[in-house]
Amino acid sequence: MADWAPIAKEYDPLKAGSIDGTDEEPHDRAIWRAMLARYVPNKGVTGDPHLTLFVARLNLQTTEEKLKEVFSRYGDIRKIRLVRDLVTGFSKGYAFIEYKEERALLKAHRDANRLVVDQHEIFVDFELERTLKGWIPRRLGGGFGGKKESGQLRFGGRDRPFRKPINLPNMKNDFYGEGSSEKRNWSREGMRDWRTRDRDHERSRDKRWPERERSRAWGDSERERDSKEERSRGRERKDRDR
Repeated sequence: MADWAPIAKEYDPLKAGSIDGTDEEPHDRAIWRAMLARYVPNKGVTGDPHLTLFVARLNLQTTEEKLKEVFSRYGDIRKIRLVRDLVTGFSKGYAFIEYKEERALLKAHRDANRLVVDQHEIFVDFELERTLKGWIPRRLGGGFGGKKESGQLRFGGRDRPFRKPINLPNMKNDFYGEGSSEKRNWSREGMRDWRTRDRDHERSRDKRWPERERSRAWGDSERERDSKEERSRGRERKDRDR
């Protein structure tokens, strides 16, 4: 991972579905859908993509006028496009804002993220559809995911950057390499020793068992003889008393 970076430079659905960008197999259906998708950016969209911000998680009641009021404080705005449903005309909760200068764009990108507008904390990032190679929108299984932990987790964007991969080649070689054979041999020898001890113990116990039985039998006979003598003595005492 020599060219590793927390923010994706080129969109790959498989890497975007990985917490550190090193996964080699997809782990859910959405990634498969994104990998099989053949998405072409909308050529009908006009404006400079390098001067355009993507604004999401908007209140559905937020209007273009409100967005202009909030984002015009960072610089001159060329165009605002609030995405609406074609049938109902209601807002879909995200918009694109094009600035006239790059300085205003960078300032808004830095300061407007997580700003509260109409009781909603908004998310601000650069436009990716026309600037990030290989981009697949979330409706096709791609994107960089949402805010909810229970939803699709996608990494490599501003909201969820990649985590630094953990590479432990030395420890891995030591654990699975030459030293492991010695450990395995040692453990096997130890198991053999324990098995031999158990076997010897069983044999000695089997040998001791008849002796214990004989001693028990001898002890029982002794007790019986003592009890007989006691009974005979008792009879003799009774005869004398008579």
